[in-house]
Amino acid sequence: MATLSIPIPDDMVKRIEDLVKDGIAPNKAELVRQAVKSYLEEQAVNAVLKALKEPDLEGDLDELAGKI
Repeated sequence: MATLSIPIPDDMVKRIEDLVKDGIAPNKAELVRQAVKSYLEEQAVNAVLKALKEPDLEGDLDELAGKI
């Protein structure tokens, strides 16, 4: 597992520490890992939802290719 060192604003560090104290995660590193995982999952869902809004192409492939 790689290690990242990133600057985090003091107010965010306080929130992270409070969440760990509240038992949301066993430590700060795990809380941040959970947050990144949640963000990546959200982005994947958004990509699928965006793809579902794309118009469907139907018909002859040669004809469709000519339109692109």
